[in-house]
Amino acid sequence: MSRPWGKLALLGAVSAAAVAASVAFGPSDLGFSGLVAAWREGDDVARQILLDIRLPQVILAALVGAALSASGAAFQAVLRNPLADPFILGVSGGAALGATVSIAFVEAAIAWSTWTRPACAFAGAVLMLVLLFALGRRRGRTETTTLLLVGVVLNAFASALILFLATAGDPARFQEIMQTLVGKMGEPAWVKVGVVAGLVAMSTGVLTLCGHTLNVLALGEEEAGHLGLAVERATWIALVAASLATAAGVAFTGIVGFVGLIVPHAVRAVFGSDHRLVVPASALAGAGFLALADTAARTLTAPVQLPVGVLTPLVGGPFFLVLLLRRLRDRG
Repeated sequence: MSRPWGKLALLGAVSAAAVAASVAFGPSDLGFSGLVAAWREGDDVARQILLDIRLPQVILAALVGAALSASGAAFQAVLRNPLADPFILGVSGGAALGATVSIAFVEAAIAWSTWTRPACAFAGAVLMLVLLFALGRRRGRTETTTLLLVGVVLNAFASALILFLATAGDPARFQEIMQTLVGKMGEPAWVKVGVVAGLVAMSTGVLTLCGHTLNVLALGEEEAGHLGLAVERATWIALVAASLATAAGVAFTGIVGFVGLIVPHAVRAVFGSDHRLVVPASALAGAGFLALADTAARTLTAPVQLPVGVLTPLVGGPFFLVLLLRRLRDRG
């Protein structure tokens, strides 16, 4: 086994161990071994805690972490900007707005809504992406710094609309809508976990297959064109796949910021800049990272459970500032 793929296998083992450790810890007094022992003894409470609460929550956190990290790696490659991230660009905000529209209007009108919310979240993410490029493109060129600034504005606009729908809409849905702003795993039903798993597998699979294309796009539009790549088509395939991953991560949990910024940078420090490795490695590392972050959110203030979206900006915010100051210094 070659060294890079050996590293990838090792990272997969570490991420799996992180997910297993997340299952072992929680706000209940029983550890994993205690839960298993109680389950074998026929304890219905232990069975409910393990199968209906802890396992689906941890798996959902891992899936969301994988989705946001893989999409962050793709955005950074396509935009050739280390500061690009689904949250900073406003794509997460668009997905959350789409999910909010689904909660406030669509789900009350139809009986089956498991696929409706991810579909609305994807539509919101793509709409925000189109607005982002329409507003950030000048004279046929896309200025990445302008995109980041436009993304911040669009994100604020989406958050304001979500707050409006939460406060002016149905009071019974207030709590569910507010969750789209804070990023909380909750206690998801297995069917929702299955939907997210399918969407994440599809989107991250496409991004992984686009690894070589992302390497070429990272060289710049002009260089990619000279190498024979259909730049516009390749760009939008990568962006739509990254938006689908973001929507899958946001649909049932809300906005979890900066995961797509932190994890790809840490991965590149180990794996280099080859996106054939960076994308799958980011997905694996993001899964373990967010599973552990969600465990910390569940246990730090137990029995009260913090939204994981409250913790990640505490790490990601300073990380973003350091990257921004370094980029400004490098540009003089």
